[in-house]
Amino acid sequence: MIAAPDRTPLTHKFFDRPVLDVAPDLLGRTLVRHTADGPIELRLTEVEAYDGANDPGSHAYRGQTARNSVMFGPPGHVYVYFTYGMWHCMNLVCGPPGTASGVLLRAGEITVGAEFARKRRLSARKDRELAKGPARLATALDVDRTLDGTDTCTPADSPVTILHGTPVPIDQVLSGPRTGVAGDGGVHPWRFWIANDPTVSPYRAHTPRRRRA
Repeated sequence: MIAAPDRTPLTHKFFDRPVLDVAPDLLGRTLVRHTADGPIELRLTEVEAYDGANDPGSHAYRGQTARNSVMFGPPGHVYVYFTYGMWHCMNLVCGPPGTASGVLLRAGEITVGAEFARKRRLSARKDRELAKGPARLATALDVDRTLDGTDTCTPADSPVTILHGTPVPIDQVLSGPRTGVAGDGGVHPWRFWIANDPTVSPYRAHTPRRRRA
């Protein structure tokens, strides 16, 4: 008999660890997003770790700014950024205040509220594509900058909560280079995903963007 996913919320202590410990440990956890339509729940299947000042691929590599300030705050909070002028991406802050590390949520399986996610992801052909990639995940969950700084460890009133769920056995966790990260930051095998899960996004190496004349 397969046990139901654990509904106990993760604590600040869970996130107050090195990012390379937290990232793979998030796989199989349940993210609950309370939207105006109703709750959406997602089983995390793919993540990427970013290690602040130690990581050229991190937004916090060159220090604190107004944009990345949440990354320097308490663990267990949401960091949302806007990219390419059109997409939001969602991260979870790790480590003690001042470390600026975080985990990008890259993909997941929507287990509750798929009808609400479909309204935002009209181009998805199948439900397994609803949150297949970080921008798609954020779109499906109605994530934008208003959630930046949200504490996921206060479930009584938080619009985002991370539950214990069903952690993935270590032999089912794979790792490899991060998707689309350039330069020295692109060599780190800090993308983690569940083996053979159909919701995991395909790997894409960084492609330099052409500058307009």
